[in-house]
Amino acid sequence: MASHLDLEEQEQLDQLKAFWKTWGNLITWALTIALAAYAGWNGWNYYQRDQAAKAAAMYDELDRAVQAGDADKAGRVFTDLKDRYPGTSYAAQAALQAAKAQFDKGQADAARASLSWAASTASQEAVRDLARLRLAGLQLDAKQYDEAGKTLDAIKSPDFLALQADRRGDLLVLQAKPDLARAEYQKAYAALEKNQDYRRLIEAKLSTLGVAPAAEDAATAGAAK
Repeated sequence: MASHLDLEEQEQLDQLKAFWKTWGNLITWALTIALAAYAGWNGWNYYQRDQAAKAAAMYDELDRAVQAGDADKAGRVFTDLKDRYPGTSYAAQAALQAAKAQFDKGQADAARASLSWAASTASQEAVRDLARLRLAGLQLDAKQYDEAGKTLDAIKSPDFLALQADRRGDLLVLQAKPDLARAEYQKAYAALEKNQDYRRLIEAKLSTLGVAPAAEDAATAGAAK
């Protein structure tokens, strides 16, 4: 009986050896790849958390500088933040914050540079388009009309349609193209909700170009009854 069991175990052992000889290397490599992928995934998650935590600490420092009105320090912290952690959302938000502080202190060139970085580098489309919108305004202030037009052309998010059209209207007014400006302002006016305060500003701009949108709205509403 014992001899029979020994023969059966030996046969199973021989089969296992044959199986391992055929498939052993493949199984070893598969396990190695799986373990390496798992370790890499954990390592990447840790790296991402570590980067985000460090970027958040720097952003807090920048925010304190902005609140204190220290544009120079805000600019330095932003430069450090974007150099070390450019892929984080904190870097993009820091660009917007730094640009505001720089503009408030009369550092227009630095503000445009900060916004240009966000417009081209921010990971979120909404942040890129917001930076472009603000950048176009500073470019208009600097009479960089061609650059402002290109910046506005790059805005693709439908959420910014009204503001994009309004800013383009400003550009066309400065370029002495009132008819085209009027069309852009009307586009902006139509895209805004009726209860939005910003609509009144667009209305005022249209009024200076000989258009009374409020009267037109009233006439349209009366015709519809």
